[in-house]
Amino acid sequence: MAEERLQRRLAAILSADVVGYSRLMGLDEAGTLSRLNALRRELIDPAIAAHSGRIVKLMGDGALVEFASAVDAVTCAIEIQRELREHDAGGSETDPIRFRIGINVGDIIIEGDDILGDGVNIAARIESIAEPGGISISEDAWRQVQGKVAGNFVDAGEQSLKNIARPLRVYRLDLAQKVASESRAPPPGPPDKPSIAVLASPI
Repeated sequence: MAEERLQRRLAAILSADVVGYSRLMGLDEAGTLSRLNALRRELIDPAIAAHSGRIVKLMGDGALVEFASAVDAVTCAIEIQRELREHDAGGSETDPIRFRIGINVGDIIIEGDDILGDGVNIAARIESIAEPGGISISEDAWRQVQGKVAGNFVDAGEQSLKNIARPLRVYRLDLAQKVASESRAPPPGPPDKPSIAVLASPI
């Protein structure tokens, strides 16, 4: 009997992980789970749905999400991190929940509802080196989104990732610069009402 052919497809994979999850659980297990579930329900899941993402699996401290488009994946990640920052800005939580997000575009293996392969592994490894509250993407993902997503991508150079055979170039999204530019008030425009100039009569 011939070996069953593996089902493959190209996809954009988003891997997200809660920063310091074990510490947060140690401080307040029930409270951390409650806050995380609320964030998923109110902010994260709606953003994923709005950008046509498919939640492949949820772990205790993170998620794996598949997108058909790198632009959708990166735009969704930006929206999630921005909304989390706005949520934190309220100052109601002394120890807010923050995520690291990594995105890769690559070939994946389909196994039921799950996805496997190097494309998935690379996304997870890139996520592990992202800054708390930040977004890192592979060079393959960066090629797909440059000029199509508003944001300043910083070349972080080639990174040696755990269990990945060769170093990979990674780009980080400078969210701080984007937030700063959005916080500046726009320059005042012309008045809505036309002005009338009064000229002196000639003598």
